[in-house]
Amino acid sequence: MLPDILTKTNKTKKGQTEKHLRWWVTLLISLALALGTWNPTGHHFVHYILESENILSGFTPFAIILMVGVWILALKSIFQSLQIFGTLFIIVIIVAFLWGLNQYGIIAFDNLNQMGWAGTLSVAFIIWVGLNASIIWKTLTGVYATDNVETE
Repeated sequence: MLPDILTKTNKTKKGQTEKHLRWWVTLLISLALALGTWNPTGHHFVHYILESENILSGFTPFAIILMVGVWILALKSIFQSLQIFGTLFIIVIIVAFLWGLNQYGIIAFDNLNQMGWAGTLSVAFIIWVGLNASIIWKTLTGVYATDNVETE
């Protein structure tokens, strides 16, 4: 269905094949969602909605439904694969990284434009990790997921 350049095929231990999007494709999807929703340039979905004279005219309702639907899929993927503690851990990693950039003078916390870009790219990174968490986990451990078994 999708070209081979966009997908990767792996063989399971049972001899079956599985296909998933390549890491760079999910990165582009994550960047498009985060940058398309909001970015410091002013060319984004939130600006489009706020500047609309009539929110129910033209393609505005379609755009709203589409954006909300894509965000629901992204959030479901993030919380299904990372859950709340994994998501919080990724956020802590991002904050620590931004703190390091600030300590070396690469970014300034009082510069709203830089913080806007940092926030937007951070959201894209969280989405990307959420989309790829099971693949990253399988690469590191060899296991996609384990079942929780309750002991008596």
